Amino acid sequence: MSRYDVAIIGGGHNGLVAAGYLAKAGAKVVVLEQRPMVGGAAITEETWPGYRVNTFSYVAGLLRPQIVEDLELAKYGYEPILYDPQAFCPFPDGRSLSVWNDTDKTIKEIEKFSKKDARAYPKYEEFWDGVLDLVEPLLLAPPVPLADLVSQFPGTESEELVRQLFLLSAQDFLDEWFESDEVKISFATNAVIGEMAGPRTPGTAYVLAHHNIGTINGVRKVWGFSKGGMGRITEAMAASARHFGATIRTGARVREVVVREGRATGVTLTDGETVEARAVASNVDAQHTLLELVPRDYVPSEVVREVRRIRSRGAALKFNAALDGLPKFTAAPKTPGPHHAGAIEICPSMDYLERAFDDGKYGRFSEHPFMDCELQSVRDPSMAPKGKHVMTCFVQYAPYELRGTTWDEFKPKAAERVLDTYAEFAPNIRSIVKKWQIVSPLDIERTLGMTGGNIFQGNITPDQIFSFRPILGWSSYRTPLPGLYFCGSAAHPGGGVTGAPGHNAAQAILEDLPNVPK
Repeated sequence: MSRYDVAIIGGGHNGLVAAGYLAKAGAKVVVLEQRPMVGGAAITEETWPGYRVNTFSYVAGLLRPQIVEDLELAKYGYEPILYDPQAFCPFPDGRSLSVWNDTDKTIKEIEKFSKKDARAYPKYEEFWDGVLDLVEPLLLAPPVPLADLVSQFPGTESEELVRQLFLLSAQDFLDEWFESDEVKISFATNAVIGEMAGPRTPGTAYVLAHHNIGTINGVRKVWGFSKGGMGRITEAMAASARHFGATIRTGARVREVVVREGRATGVTLTDGETVEARAVASNVDAQHTLLELVPRDYVPSEVVREVRRIRSRGAALKFNAALDGLPKFTAAPKTPGPHHAGAIEICPSMDYLERAFDDGKYGRFSEHPFMDCELQSVRDPSMAPKGKHVMTCFVQYAPYELRGTTWDEFKPKAAERVLDTYAEFAPNIRSIVKKWQIVSPLDIERTLGMTGGNIFQGNITPDQIFSFRPILGWSSYRTPLPGLYFCGSAAHPGGGVTGAPGHNAAQAILEDLPNVPK
């Protein structure tokens, strides 16, 4: 029988970060991952010979710089690639708008649509810099109540921040900054990514804020790639954790948390093996942890009720493809062009995005979906054979509960709809797509155990963030069962490849665990 200080359920990025910090502090740690490889949603697979695909998570930027430094991830192979432009938005009338890392270049783009908006853009950027100055220090710490957060602003500034970030929809928020619909939509897509919510849904302004915390090589509010794919991030995390002394086991599925004398004392695997530990950290979501892995007698009924109320409705599917060439856009015919190097947003208007959501909320895959598409092989040739490319598209809205059919049956029709929509902006897309893969919300749940196929382990709208995450009263990474902790995206600050929940959970465990060097 194996004995450890901490057993971690799940080898996704947060579990690996927790393992790295715990092992670095001197704890004896084991990570137990059910799949043949570590990484969870942050993996890269050779789906077709020579084509390396980011099957689930697909862009880097949210990973906190302190974690990169503390765990020496660059030493173990993590190399971020900052892409530019950050977004290319083609429109049906043949125009386009690119959002660049250079503010002056973006201003020139915006001027094509509104000189007033071009003047407003620097102030918009300053606003987000101020928000980040406030929020960034809170990411690698236990969550504070929202009331305490906003109280740091004097007078009416506090109330105005609450109104803008936590009460407004993305549409209403952006309406206060810009007049051009094309300018608004170039920012609005980040407000609905992964959420079963539309741009007019209250609270989506906060989702926009969550997706503005990216930092790569000292540049803020940006996204990029992980060289070699997202799997390189978690491979580096695993190598770091092993360097500090952690044990990582794959093919080790946890069946149950072991409880003795009212405390978590280890886990039992599906093959009957018991792994003893002084503490257990769960990288899976709150629903699986407290409703399936912990014996019911040890979870209070009121906690069961609250956990069941967590909103975890999947909203998106992944469309991954092997390409013979590059898409040629009507709005930007030059191929290859700078617009191929970053995010390509297939979403021409705010009304378009809201109508796509209208389909999703009634259980239908969007007739005209919004797509966030990347061609990492343009910047990173290691992702595809020479002269070829790999494309990944995050597609909304794809409801977990698909009305009138099943995802297993509907995948070919979904692929056709994705290609039809893409072809409206890049007519050659069908001629260059040679292989495709659909990863549905059901696939996400089946493969990764994310309830409802929700990529964040629970929505990241204002009612499920900070001290509300995963449920009110249990936001400090500890659970109602002593010795059991949350270390995944179900905990503060939520989803995305930030590593912050793993970091914060490790600190909580070290505070509670005696006889481990601090």
